This record gives sequence, structure tokens and C-alpha cells, in this order.
Amino acid sequence: MKRKPKTGMARLLELAGEKKTLMVCSAVLSTVSVFLLLVPYLSIYYVLAELLRHAADISAVDASYVIAWAVRGVAGLLLGYLFMYVGGMCSHIAAFRILYGIRVRLADHIGALPLGYFNKNATGKIKKVVELDVERIELFIAHQLPDLINTAVMLVVIVVAMFSLDVWLALACIIPMVLGFAAQYSMMAGKKAKAGLKEYFDALEAISTSSVQYVRGMPAIKIFGQTVHSFRKFYQDMLHYRDFSLRYTDNFELGYVSFKVVMLSLATFFFPVGLFFISQDPDHVAFAATLMLFLVLAPGISTPIFKLNNFASAMTTIAEGVKRIDEMLQEKAIPEPEHGAKPTGYDIEFRDVSFSYEGEGGNEVLQGISFVAAQGKITALVGPSGSGKSTVAQLIPRFWDVQKGTIFIGGVDIREMKTAELMDAMSFVFQDSFLFTDTLYNNILSGRPSATREEVYAAAKAAQCHGFIERLPHGYDTLIGEGGVHLSGGEQQRVSVARAILKNAPILILDEATAYADPENEYEMQLALGELIRGKTVLIIAHRLTTICEADQIIVLKNGKIEDSGTHRELLARGGLYKNMWAAYTSSADWTIDLRQEKEVYG
Repeated sequence: MKRKPKTGMARLLELAGEKKTLMVCSAVLSTVSVFLLLVPYLSIYYVLAELLRHAADISAVDASYVIAWAVRGVAGLLLGYLFMYVGGMCSHIAAFRILYGIRVRLADHIGALPLGYFNKNATGKIKKVVELDVERIELFIAHQLPDLINTAVMLVVIVVAMFSLDVWLALACIIPMVLGFAAQYSMMAGKKAKAGLKEYFDALEAISTSSVQYVRGMPAIKIFGQTVHSFRKFYQDMLHYRDFSLRYTDNFELGYVSFKVVMLSLATFFFPVGLFFISQDPDHVAFAATLMLFLVLAPGISTPIFKLNNFASAMTTIAEGVKRIDEMLQEKAIPEPEHGAKPTGYDIEFRDVSFSYEGEGGNEVLQGISFVAAQGKITALVGPSGSGKSTVAQLIPRFWDVQKGTIFIGGVDIREMKTAELMDAMSFVFQDSFLFTDTLYNNILSGRPSATREEVYAAAKAAQCHGFIERLPHGYDTLIGEGGVHLSGGEQQRVSVARAILKNAPILILDEATAYADPENEYEMQLALGELIRGKTVLIIAHRLTTICEADQIIVLKNGKIEDSGTHRELLARGGLYKNMWAAYTSSADWTIDLRQEKEVYG
């Protein structure tokens, strides 16, 4: 029988159990600290009892007895805080190690997910799970779990002490406390509260997503004179969160205020009972001392109760966060073979491949694609926008898995290759080059982390980017991105090419790699690419048809199907779509704006 997966508190303890020794040490030390921190209360009781016994003659008070209990109280306080500190250190070490482990697991798992997952889930939502929800687990393990143990032990000890001192006073103190706490807990843990918590998390994810879009779209927002009010998605998400927060507060206001009033007014319940018993026996000194101790303990018992209440509220929030972390971890990754097959060469073959982003039965963006990109040759993919060129390229590194047909590398189905080996076999230069917020040196080094500094310099020179890097404030150690310098689109692409040159993989996929090259640096980009493609299996996606005239094979795509294939000359000779594209491309070079006509219209 399949075991039901753990949720909520059980799942949290399961995560905490990964560092069991540290957590046990923290629990034991926290428990000891509770008993030590109760010594001052015991000291107060014995000192009060001594003073009340000799209330008629203060000179008869045993000073050495009072001083001894005062010293014990101070010692208990200091030792209690020491044990609490050491226990807290153990829980913090455990928390940060668990935090590290969860984030590494999430990062590894996210890296194994198909790109379709990121199309369906916004960046802000994923960011919130990986950052905020994981941070809440750290908060629970480092602070709230030790506090829970500390609070529970303190509450039990105080309640036992109260009942051992006087049952009636204890009942008068504890009954209203239990009723108040039960009412508050039922309100915080009911179905209405759980539904509200889900809405709270959904609202946070929506704000996180739209705020990322708002910041990324700032150039467009500014250019069109937009504000946060006119950027409707972000504004509506903020309004929804505001309205939810106010509604949530209104729902729980009465219960929480009532609970707090009761907890802060415990003396009003037991003090009349105490006065009644004293009135029956005014000379009962021991009972008077007990009543005085209850007046001291009442604020002491309210503190752990408030902590338990806050803990119950926080637990529902953390449990929802853990649920979302588990949901992400349960997302189906691209299947990994148990024993990876190794290709005998590096030619790429598509054999009757069909693919849909929606999965089986969805709208197919590729239909029956079959071709061979020979090892050591250049194969170009051309076609109108939306014809499936980038999809073909992205299926090779298994960004998605095909639904029909097979893709082979060196005669081996790519689904039978280990992901690491598949990635090692190819370099990918995207149209939109992504560079990390790091130094230029480290960005290039990411192509092959084991490379020497001389090899990094050689790759940069081959990619025609050594010159502009040397002119930067700190050369290769210049930070780029946020907090550093910003490179032009062409410069970023050349850095990406340098990274690919350093990796020196046998398969190279270029997705419009010269898209941002202006007339001045296009020649340098061509030199860089010439160095990069030497002796490799190359697949090029190009809109500038002049860049692929010398390709060994040009595959023309239209509506997800292969329309034609051949060399540049063969395709022109046959006519058809490629010839029309070539004619449109070459004629666009002579396209101009008639400024005289513009003057007549606007003059």
C-alpha cells in the first residue's frame, strides 16, 4: 500500500529531521533553560513567604535565607539564558543547513524541468517559492520550533505549579485562558481561515509576478507615460491584496481582541477568588503568599500562551508554503535514463518528429520533420516567423521532449543519453544572450569552469571581444549587469560566443546569433563565428539570409513542415518559398523613406 505523503507540521518535522542530532540538542537545551528560567519565580515565592511570616517584625526576617534565594534566582536566570543561547545556536545551524539542502534540491529540480513549466508559471511565482517560502522554513526551524518546545514545557510546568499551590486559584486562572485560546484557535484553524490563507498566498504570488513585469517593462512604461495606476495588472493585484487584507482583519478582529483582553486580565478572574478565601481566614499567611505568587505568575503564563497563538497562526502560513514547495518538487522532470548511451558521432537526425507545446493531442507546431545535420557540416533553418525554427533547435538539448518521432545524435536517441553528457556535447548561442550579474571573466569561464585564465583570454580574442573588454574600467574583472556596466546587444552576443568557444563542444546551435550586430561589428561577429564553427556540427537559425549562403544544407520550414531543402543555389534554381524570401530580403536593402513626401504631409 502506497504511503500517503506527509503534509503540514508532519512534513515540517520531516524536513527538520534531516538534521536530527542538532534538533534534539536544541530541544534538550531549550527544555533545561525553561526549568532554569523558572528558578527566579521560585525564589520570589520563598522570599515573599519569609517576609509575610515576619510581617509583624521585619527585623526577624532571616537575611541570609533571603540573600541565598536571591542569588539562586539570578544564577537560574543567567544559566537559563546561556542554555537558551546554545540551544538557539544549534537550531540556527540546523536551519541553515536544511535551508541550503532545500534550495539545492529546488535548483536541481527546476533545472531538470521542461521549459513548458516556466511558460505556465510566472517568474515571480517561482521566485516567491524558492526565496520567501523556503525562508519561512528557516524561520520555523531556527526560531519557532525551539520556541514551541520552550513554551510548551514552560506552560506545563507553570500549570502544574499552580495546581500544586492551590487548585481553586489555578482553575480560576486557567479556565478563562483555555476558553479564550480555544475560541481563537478555532477561528485561526477553521475552513474559512485555510481558504483565506490560500487566497493570501495567491495574492502574494500575483504581486510578485506583476512587480517583476513592472520593473522589466519600465522602459515601455516610461516611454508611454504610464504609472503604477495605469499598469493595470500590477495595480489590480495591489488592490486585491489590500482588499483581502482588510477583509481578513475584519473577520478575525473580534476573536483576537477578546482573546487578548482575557489573557491580559487573568488577575480579574482569580484575584476575587483569592480575596474570598483570605476573607474566610485573614491569618492564613501561606495562602497570602500563594496569592502573591499567582499575581507574579499570571503575566508569566500569558507570555507562552501568546507565543502558542502566534505559532498556530504562523504554522498555517508555513504549512501552505511547504505545500507549494512540495508541489514544485513533484513537477514531472524530463526523464533521465538509468544508464546513459554514448553516441558514436555527432551528426543530428530528426526522424518523423512532431511536437506540441500543449502535449499529446495539442496543436502541433512541428509535423513529420525529418532531416540530417551531418557532422562537420553547416545546416541552416530558414522560414517565416512562427514556422518552427527555434522549436527545432530547442528540441535537440531536450528543453522539451517530442511526442512523436525521434531525435538522434550519433545514432543514439537523445532520450537515452544522460542530460550531463547531452549538454556537454553542444553549445547554444541564443538570439537574446543571457549574461550573469558577475564579472566578464566569470561569464566567459562558465563555458568551461576548469579553463585557465590564458584559455579564457584566447576564447575572448577568438570571439572578437578582447578589445572592448580591455577598454572597460576593470578589464575582465569588470562587473556587468546590476551594479556594473551594461553592454550593447552585439557585445553581449560576442561574450556568449566566447563562452561557446571556450566550451568547444562538438555540436553548435546558433539561434540568430548576429541579431544585434550593427554594420560596424557584423564583420567581427562573422570572424568570431567562423572560429567557433570550425570542424563542428552546426545548426544555424537565421533571418539574415546572406549569413547562410555558404551553408552545406538549407532547410526551409513553413507552418511546422519542411517545405524544401538544399544549397542556396539549388533552392534559388527551384524557385518557391526560399526564392521569394531571398527576393524580399535583397529588395529590402534598397528600402528608403521618402522624406520629401513626409514634408508635404506634415509640412
